[in-house]
Amino acid sequence: MNEENKSPEEDALSESPRFTPPPTRRDWLGLTAIWSALGTFVVATIGAMRLPMPSVFPESQSAVKIGPPENFAKGTVTQLPELNVWMFRDDEGIYAMSAVCTHLGCIAKRDEKGEFLCPCHGSMFAADGKVTAGPAPSGLAWLELTVAPDGQLVVDRTKSVRAGKKLVV
Repeated sequence: MNEENKSPEEDALSESPRFTPPPTRRDWLGLTAIWSALGTFVVATIGAMRLPMPSVFPESQSAVKIGPPENFAKGTVTQLPELNVWMFRDDEGIYAMSAVCTHLGCIAKRDEKGEFLCPCHGSMFAADGKVTAGPAPSGLAWLELTVAPDGQLVVDRTKSVRAGKKLVV
């Protein structure tokens, strides 16, 4: 029978959902592949859009009050682990030294001789922060110390001063 010779009833019957062939496995796999590719593209696009945004935000305040100068007695060394800072006080004044290794940012530990050792890559620093061994390119940073209007010491972990500069109080 010709397509042109079909009656309207036969034409409607052939378009009925009852007589359409069921979806094949090939159709289902094709749709699955398309949706998987689309989903992967969407996830990759979201990830690429996040790249310019930092995942670790810098600390909101680099200058931190650490207390009055009287808290640091002469001849003492005080570790401030929450700030990664070592505080020193001698007859000449007070000074602060960063405990962050200049190689890759590990936290240097102070030994019983007063030297600093980086546990990650073996850098060694003298008691004044100068590099004595290891891959560190420079010594430990001496940090800026100031006195706030209320009399408390303020250490700024982002401002370095020349080694040997002490705050006289």
